[in-house]
Amino acid sequence: IGYKALAVNVSDVAAMGGAPRLALLSLMLPPATPLADVDGLLDGLLQVAAATGVTLAGGNISRSPGPLVVDVTVTGAVRPRRILTRGGGHPGDSLYVSGTIGAATAGLGWLRAHGVTGAERPEDPDLAECVARHRRPEPRARLGALLGRTRAARACMDLSDGLADAIRQIAEASGAGAKIDASALPIHPGAARWFLAQGADPVAACLSGGDDYELLFARSNRARGRLRLVERQARGLRLTRIGELTSDRRLVVEREGTVQPLPAGFVHF
Repeated sequence: IGYKALAVNVSDVAAMGGAPRLALLSLMLPPATPLADVDGLLDGLLQVAAATGVTLAGGNISRSPGPLVVDVTVTGAVRPRRILTRGGGHPGDSLYVSGTIGAATAGLGWLRAHGVTGAERPEDPDLAECVARHRRPEPRARLGALLGRTRAARACMDLSDGLADAIRQIAEASGAGAKIDASALPIHPGAARWFLAQGADPVAACLSGGDDYELLFARSNRARGRLRLVERQARGLRLTRIGELTSDRRLVVEREGTVQPLPAGFVHF
């Protein structure tokens, strides 16, 4: 819980091209909270802080009648002309996604199916990686800062609520539509097998499912060289072109010769 509470906030800073700097942590603890739980929460949070260069600068602790409340605020730094928003894209820009998608959704599905609450994991190593991705997502802090600093991207968003949601948000904020190539989607192999075993469509599940915390970004044709520079400095992180922004305001997925509407992402309420 502590790991994820900081990681998802670092991801938001990365999605705007910033470098995370400081974190504030406020805890509201029920009276019966074991000290070991608080220590474990802090251990997880500090693991992300060390990996991303974030300093835990302060916060607050108070009593709660229940439930446990973990509140994290992260601040970051970015030069004004390097800020990435959702609305900076233009028709003709290529859409890229980092890493692989669908792993966290598949991992959550396995945990729910097996009623697991502890450290158990599947025997299949690919599916075990999916469970790990759900429990401990890796924020793309380095990639986000590189995309902003080099101006390789014009718009960016993280995949907290799914790839389809991020595509929709960037396209609408940029006054554009989007066309996605289903065959280009970098679906995690363990996730693909899990969805097929459950009778689900891997493409639809990976577009709709959230919690991957990868980055979706728009790249102009003039920024091809800048993106190659980012790829060289991304330490092996995969960047995949999955489609483009269009002047046609529709949001569609091309799949096996047909054009389908983009599915919805995760909806909280």
